Amino acid sequence: MPHDPTTPVAGTPREVERLADLSPQQWKSGIAAWLGWLFDGLDMHLYTLVATPFVAELLGGIDQRDPTVSRTGSIVQAGFLVGWALGGGFFGRVGDRIGRTRALNLTILTYALFTGLSFFAQTWWQLLICRFLAALGIGGEWAVGAALISETWPRRWRPWLAAVLQSAVNVGVVLAMVAGLLLSAFPPRTVFLVGVLPAFLVVWIRRAVPEPEEWHAARATAADSAPGVADLFRGAVRRTTLLTIVVCSLSLTAHWAFMYWYLQHLRNLPDLADWTEAAKTGYASQAMMLVMVASIAGNFLAALIARRFGYRVSIGILCVAYCLAMLAAYGTARPHGQLFWMLAPIGVCQGVFGLFTMYLPPLFPTLLRTTGAGFCYNIGRLVAAAGTVFFGLFSKVGDHRLALLYAAWLFLPAAAVAWLLPEPPDERIP
Repeated sequence: MPHDPTTPVAGTPREVERLADLSPQQWKSGIAAWLGWLFDGLDMHLYTLVATPFVAELLGGIDQRDPTVSRTGSIVQAGFLVGWALGGGFFGRVGDRIGRTRALNLTILTYALFTGLSFFAQTWWQLLICRFLAALGIGGEWAVGAALISETWPRRWRPWLAAVLQSAVNVGVVLAMVAGLLLSAFPPRTVFLVGVLPAFLVVWIRRAVPEPEEWHAARATAADSAPGVADLFRGAVRRTTLLTIVVCSLSLTAHWAFMYWYLQHLRNLPDLADWTEAAKTGYASQAMMLVMVASIAGNFLAALIARRFGYRVSIGILCVAYCLAMLAAYGTARPHGQLFWMLAPIGVCQGVFGLFTMYLPPLFPTLLRTTGAGFCYNIGRLVAAAGTVFFGLFSKVGDHRLALLYAAWLFLPAAAVAWLLPEPPDERIP
């Protein structure tokens, strides 16, 4: 039988009040997860930074405003999101079976290798394959890293840990933008070489980071009766699984429609028509940096709201705010100078996805933790993959405002369903 998440597991680390009281294992686990997420952010956003010029190059150097570029670029991004979803489920299962640390190593090696190989793509479908395979590791690292922190650090700190961990992704995205700025004079494909750097992190993780005691204890207790994927849809866990899938699917579809199309829309605004490609790339990097800095602030704002109102209410509030921010930005056509600053409140609202980091793993039994969190969160990316292509159909040549406007409305039903979610069982223990 799966371990009941409301029952404390032998070996669970004692609750501490100060950073100075943390054990070396907790520090190492935290650093490993944080760095893994940082490189997640780096590798996942290198493509969005150069998507338009690189895809145009792979299609034979056609005009970047050709609708074929937009359509093909969205297909590549959809393939990435599909890989992310499948990787979350696959490596989530691996993490429950062989341990968090070992699985973490595999995910990092996977996304580092195939991000680097994207540099050598000669056709758009080769790029699609590389991005798909890199995404397997990125999706898996989310589930494994989140469970590693959830099982080793104090429960009371989870909202703030979620903010810190999600901010690692934002820092990674900022590093991607710095790489884009530094390499803007080089061919667009050059940025993918930066994505190889995370592979060096594996050397340290293998030697320094142990498996969580909670996982060892649960594994020993379960013996040969460890739960399977089907157990996500049985008993009391089933309701949580289904509700989480709906919330994640709706919110991630809207979020990734924004994350992919907002830079393409910004680059193709009429008042940027006379800019050079290097200037457009630099401006896109600045816009992405604004969103990421605002998102870091949003992570901690989300943590503050969660500490006051709980996770499910906070998720609902931030989803509604995300919708309103996008409607304000894309409700009417705006020049680049005006639109640029309206990206900041959208970035703040992205703190909602930081909450999922520490909220989802404790909802599931220990030996279903990375499977459940990885499957439920990342299954939303399958829907988001289709949504990226679907909302792209509303785009005119070089103008993606309507795609962004229509996608925003998905946050409202996501907010409504979020109110039906439970709070983590182990946080209700006296």
